[in-house]
Amino acid sequence: MRVMVATSNPGKLKEFQEALSSLNWELLPLGGLPMPAETGSTYEENAALKAATIAMMSGLPALADDSGLEVAGLKGEPGIYSARYGNRSSDQERNLYLLERARNLTNRSAKFVSVLVLAYPDGELEEYRGEVTGKLLEGPRGQGGFGYDPLFELADGRTMAELSTEEKRQVSHRGAAFAKLLQAHKGGRPVSAPRHDRG
Repeated sequence: MRVMVATSNPGKLKEFQEALSSLNWELLPLGGLPMPAETGSTYEENAALKAATIAMMSGLPALADDSGLEVAGLKGEPGIYSARYGNRSSDQERNLYLLERARNLTNRSAKFVSVLVLAYPDGELEEYRGEVTGKLLEGPRGQGGFGYDPLFELADGRTMAELSTEEKRQVSHRGAAFAKLLQAHKGGRPVSAPRHDRG
């Protein structure tokens, strides 16, 4: 199956390709197709909007995710606005902005959330959700990953940015969502595609 990946982030595209390598799918980059604005109020709405729009424009199934970091002491910020938090244009600027916002927090518990949506040109949607809990650090640590990975410490004391690609896939929020998608697609397209998380 040829599947468009609805992201302009090369790091995400690579992660999708590696995570889904066991499926007989050819994962295609956007090329010149424009990404729609993320106008939804939930991860599910934003992921569905992106996937459905690209599926309609390309005539192929399209896979999108919406993910974010939720810091308890900031009432869930940055949440669905993680990729454009504080109107900062780079990962480093967003990380610095978040650290400043969280400077005096005592409750630094946090979670990463990811929702994957696979949309078909006929309008059918599949949704898969994954989460991982941890805490927000007071400064970055680690050289890998992207986004807020250097600021997010897992229960084992390592940050997301200190994990290998394979380790991150096994423990991350997106990895959990991918695992559910892979389980659902063993042997091909599900007979009845779920409109919700399968697990």
